[in-house]
Amino acid sequence: MQLALYRYTLPFRQPLMFKGIRLARREGLLVTINGQWGEIAPLPGFSTETLAEAEAESLACLAAIKRGDKATPTLPSVQFGFDCAQRQWPAILSPLLRPYPLLQGAPAALLGNLDNIVAGWGDLPPTRLKLKVARYAMEEELALINQLATRLPSAQLILDANGGWTREEAQRFCTCLPLDHIDYLEEPCAAFADSIAVAEATGVSIALDETLSRQDAWYYHPQLKALVIKPTLIGSLNACQALVQRARADNLRVVISSSFESDLGLGQLARLASEWTPNEPPGLDTGHWLAERVTSAAGEVMTENMHCLFKMENSA
Repeated sequence: MQLALYRYTLPFRQPLMFKGIRLARREGLLVTINGQWGEIAPLPGFSTETLAEAEAESLACLAAIKRGDKATPTLPSVQFGFDCAQRQWPAILSPLLRPYPLLQGAPAALLGNLDNIVAGWGDLPPTRLKLKVARYAMEEELALINQLATRLPSAQLILDANGGWTREEAQRFCTCLPLDHIDYLEEPCAAFADSIAVAEATGVSIALDETLSRQDAWYYHPQLKALVIKPTLIGSLNACQALVQRARADNLRVVISSSFESDLGLGQLARLASEWTPNEPPGLDTGHWLAERVTSAAGEVMTENMHCLFKMENSA
């Protein structure tokens, strides 16, 4: 039996804001069970648990396994990590569609750098790209969206408000959108009923994200277009699969999305996307915000760069 738990710290290329929390680095845990790894990385501002709480539960779960008992984590990030570390992964997976780019930052800065951003995509500009909204002045965000629609006429924009508007604010924003260029708007409001009301009033298609992570009640609506599944925030892989199956039953698209995990976690999310949603590009374009990695070019976890919290090796 081999068990271990490590804590990592990876600097961001520049500080990022998460629900009003400014972070200069990403912190998380890596668990290994008999040579197989999982990542435990609650995202500040989005996860219900803290890293300290996740660490305490992870240590308790490893102690249970050491005793010969079954680990039964209750915190979403810990459920995800332990499920990945104990999962029977398929030997063969479908090729992964290219993740769509994520634009994040002040609209004025993005507008000023738009030529470089577009040039960076070369001869194959993305057919979809994602933009965070409800963070800056509405007029600035709308100006950026209109510029993107003009510069990339064949691209569909995915907008993500993270529930940041009231119903009235969201309606005002959506009435000014070039809807022909909008794929969907994720979580315009914090309450599902408000988001549905905005969709009905403005004609915008919406997607659910935080509603799923919070396990809030929701129902099918003709303008509900997609479920954005963040396994790190939802937790249990069985719960994620149940959402995939529910989406298929309602003919909804499913996007497997990241929560700024390390390269190891992103790799596992990519494998889940290949398995569950092979025909839908995943939302995994967060890795480039991290300045360092936890795995080597050969795919080995570089434990020498981490703090070991627990380790057990025996031949039993």
